[in-house]
Amino acid sequence: MASLASSIKQLSSVSSADTEWLNILLNEWQLVADLLISDLVLWLPGKNPGEFIAAAHARPSGAATIFYRDISGEPVRALWSQQVTDAFETGEVIDQVAVGSYDGIPNRFTAFPVRRRVSLAQETVRAEPIGVISRHTNVADGRAPNKVQINYNQAGNDLLRMISEGTFPDFGNPTGPKRGAPRANDGLLRLDTEGKVLFASPNGLSVFQTFGVSQELEGRQLSEMVTPLILAGGSKTVDESLPLVLGGKAPWRADLDSKLATITLRSVPLKSHGDRIGALLLCRDVSELRSQERELITKDATIREIHHRVKNNLQTVAALLRMQARRSKTEEAKDSLEQAMRRVAAIAVVHDTLSSGLSQDVNFDDVFERVLMLASELAASHGTTVKTQKDGKFGPLRSEIATTLAVVLTELVTNAVEHGLAERSGLVAVHVERNAKKLEITVADNGRGLKDGGVGNGLGTQIVRTLVEGELRGTIRWFSPSDGGTRAVVSLPL
Repeated sequence: MASLASSIKQLSSVSSADTEWLNILLNEWQLVADLLISDLVLWLPGKNPGEFIAAAHARPSGAATIFYRDISGEPVRALWSQQVTDAFETGEVIDQVAVGSYDGIPNRFTAFPVRRRVSLAQETVRAEPIGVISRHTNVADGRAPNKVQINYNQAGNDLLRMISEGTFPDFGNPTGPKRGAPRANDGLLRLDTEGKVLFASPNGLSVFQTFGVSQELEGRQLSEMVTPLILAGGSKTVDESLPLVLGGKAPWRADLDSKLATITLRSVPLKSHGDRIGALLLCRDVSELRSQERELITKDATIREIHHRVKNNLQTVAALLRMQARRSKTEEAKDSLEQAMRRVAAIAVVHDTLSSGLSQDVNFDDVFERVLMLASELAASHGTTVKTQKDGKFGPLRSEIATTLAVVLTELVTNAVEHGLAERSGLVAVHVERNAKKLEITVADNGRGLKDGGVGNGLGTQIVRTLVEGELRGTIRWFSPSDGGTRAVVSLPL
């Protein structure tokens, strides 16, 4: 299905309120196409008088489409032009008298005007249509319709009628991102105004049989059969909103748990001229899906706990290295142990960040703030004051990049404090530039610059070069500007 945005440039005037309503409609109309086993096309007024453009197209999920190619963006064909125009101008449903043909496929054409509610807070509906939905039904199959097809067709026509009255979709109808949303073919029940089941599709019967309902559904109150199974499944209370969903009184979603299964329900209240005439209840067995989600939550919690324990262990190692450094008698041994302690602490910072959320992406700006704190502590230990400055944002980075980059930047900032500034006060400035393909970080100080204009071969330099070029597949360059100081530029592919 093409999006509304791809066709709206060809339209004459579609207000923001109309666009909002139409987008909600396009999120819902796949249900209508599946129930009617028909193609649906949304027509909106074009720039020229009497012109209509196909803004979107929906195909039925369980049957062959009449339109092999999406016709979104195309002007209305002469075959349908009069019916679409009449439906838009009169606000009435226009049914084609004779069966037409499209690419050799005989089909029935019906045009439904589209109206919208004025706002979320008001039930008032605009009298003038904002568009037209055409229904294209393949009539090549000459078999007599069965009970399921008759009820599905009635339900789909009820929804199209509500679209023409501006009462469907509902602003409060949750079609949100929760996985496992039930579709028409997963299972469908039709309820009367009292919540009794008038019709249950074969798949709907199977869903509730899996849930533990052994009685016949039709003619029974659904809530009376389901509530004991929920309580028997271990729930001490029943959600207060559940009767509204089971009775079809509110356009909401709900999950039901029993000892045998988990099912998800979606209620679609049906109205005629503003009065409730019943509801559709879509249902789906999501036992396996919810089990997988629970396993993922458990695994995420386990992973967070592992990161937390790794962080604690690394902090313990860093503390031991700090204690050993204090007891060292030579400055060289003390310096080596303190450098090792800072590298371990930098890795611990990343694991601490990972332990606080479900995502394995790290907000590296938070990590780097703590890296800069290590630089300030290092300067204080040498009896000097270093001002740190950061320009730009790192943004989120994958954990494997974040861990390595934290060590690299810890080394660069530490070198700037220890060697560039050489036990004197100064500035360490970090500039970050990021786009879709590259991350570039510049670490600069206003110290004495590179000795003899070249980079040394110490352990810290070797670690940085190995990590950047090997682990991060990037490049690093050192400069000694004419105005003094040292500048290290790290470029990483994203």
